[in-house]
Amino acid sequence: MPFSPELIVYGMVFIGVFVLVEGVYLTVFGKSISLNNRVNRRLEMLDKGKRRDEVLEQLRKEMKQHGENRGIPLYSMLADKAQKAAIAFTPQQLIMMMGAVTVFAFVGLSVGTQTGLPTRIAISTLMGIGGVYTWVSMKAGKRIAMIEEQLPDAIELMVRSLKVGHPFSSAIQIVAREVDDPLATEFGVIADESAYGRDLGEALKDMAERLDMQDLRFLAVAVAIQQQSGGNLAEILAGLSKVIRARFRLFRRVKAITAEAKWSGKFLSAFPVGALIVINLLDPNYFDEVKLHAWFIPGCIAVGGFLVTNLFVMRVLTDIKV
Repeated sequence: MPFSPELIVYGMVFIGVFVLVEGVYLTVFGKSISLNNRVNRRLEMLDKGKRRDEVLEQLRKEMKQHGENRGIPLYSMLADKAQKAAIAFTPQQLIMMMGAVTVFAFVGLSVGTQTGLPTRIAISTLMGIGGVYTWVSMKAGKRIAMIEEQLPDAIELMVRSLKVGHPFSSAIQIVAREVDDPLATEFGVIADESAYGRDLGEALKDMAERLDMQDLRFLAVAVAIQQQSGGNLAEILAGLSKVIRARFRLFRRVKAITAEAKWSGKFLSAFPVGALIVINLLDPNYFDEVKLHAWFIPGCIAVGGFLVTNLFVMRVLTDIKV
């Protein structure tokens, strides 16, 4: 059983899917759409000459379009993550991207492998849908993690602004100018909505529900209570900042404690596959007699299922809510 280079081709095609999607995304919307770019995307759009209302409308459309299109077939499983990631692609464009990368994967598999047509169609479809879904999931996870890390500093900046006499709307605008993306653009949208007459508490609550972040819900509730009953908002937000930082430290501690179990699960699932590749490289004829047995293919499928199940079980066991 000689080692087949098709496994390498599968991996290269799957990596090519990520490169293709990311490349198209940055080409269409520019470098400012990248999460690791320090330029505030909203301010960059304003600097290019767009009116404030046009920028607000575009950003609101990008942030809400995915949640409003959950009813599209095949798209419902992607909508929540795309909304958290604020993917600038429309739902229709994302579906077209799935189709495009499916064709790209099919061409790559046709050129680099000798597998049958049904197998190539199934694998390329899986790569197209799964690749875009994984890309969006990674974008959403990275964006939410960055917002969670930025939020305590942003709240402390608002506290300092309130203590020197600025109104809360001005404190929101200062955060939108001074902090980095992605939180700066989110607060910039709130500042613009407030300037056009929307209630700040309602705008904060909408952002918290859209991003599904508990810390933002705390902030929205604190602002809503202060608006209704009064009180020292700077003192309330200062206490909230301490609570968020404490939760963040606890989350990091839980993440460090569960890291060993997570990597153990990944290693136990990857080791049999790695051992199989190494054995085929060292002794290509090692499985010649076994592969003719009637239970060889069902056994391989069962082992593969157990390895995938192991990943999911370890993920569930180490998914501790903070």
